[in-house]
Amino acid sequence: MPSRRTFLSLVAAAAAWQTIAARAQELFSPFVGSDPENVERMVKLAAPASGETVIDLGSGDGRIVFAALKNRPGVRGIGVDVNASLVAKANAAAGVQNLSDRVQFLHQNVFDADLSKVDVIFMWLFPELMRLLRPKILAQARPGTRVVAATWGIGNWPADVTDERTGNFTTVRLWHVPARVEGAWEWEASIGGNHYRFEALLEQHFQQAEGAVRVGHRRQLIQSVKLQGRSLQFLLSMTLPGTGYTGMSFSGEVRGDVIEGTIQVRTPVREDEELEGLPTIRLPWRAKRTLEIGYFAPTGTDIS
Repeated sequence: MPSRRTFLSLVAAAAAWQTIAARAQELFSPFVGSDPENVERMVKLAAPASGETVIDLGSGDGRIVFAALKNRPGVRGIGVDVNASLVAKANAAAGVQNLSDRVQFLHQNVFDADLSKVDVIFMWLFPELMRLLRPKILAQARPGTRVVAATWGIGNWPADVTDERTGNFTTVRLWHVPARVEGAWEWEASIGGNHYRFEALLEQHFQQAEGAVRVGHRRQLIQSVKLQGRSLQFLLSMTLPGTGYTGMSFSGEVRGDVIEGTIQVRTPVREDEELEGLPTIRLPWRAKRTLEIGYFAPTGTDIS
């Protein structure tokens, strides 16, 4: 358990840093070794698997990376720190632990770290610095990358999982980098012997998304959107011309400008009818991002 004195000292340092941050943009976090128990909690939450690569931004003496590799022979690690002596110390420790073939510590600014090929990002930095790193993480890390941080959050980006304990334990949080789904999408589907073109407009705030769909002259809101990494799920119930009121459950994987998955269709249904338990038809689903936003095309007055 971390000592109360250590915890309070860290909080005091963070408060003092806020004053400095108001005058400076070149932020860094002085090295304060993470408590071993909190390190284990961070690694457990990240759950690195064989074949994956973890990176620690501000790796210090390397303890978080070493913990992530312990008893995980297929995991590789990278540490990044601006303190050259700590980097040298961590690389020497990797040699002693016979881990030099799986881990590398780099004398580098965290803003220059390559996040494009890692599966887990560890951070335990002052909150202003983590907030400044947030745009880099969202822009450069692959969708589905897990981000784990201790003590502080990352601005108003809500965590997917929070490990909060009573006493002097620090809070540990996990985020999944979400795929970018904001914008216009279109797809086609044949339902009930009729062919339909769907034009959707999605809005996104981190892993939270909402949107609406147009088919012909009809529009309807998307419901129950779930976005985690590349995985996207949502429900849509609307009247399709020639088919009737139709319930649709979409599930797919976002890969850049394409979403591929399946649609479970229940038709016809009543507007007040529960979709669960009704017979379903499973159809392939392939949506494409588009610059032509058909959702805004003129509707006219004939909407029967």
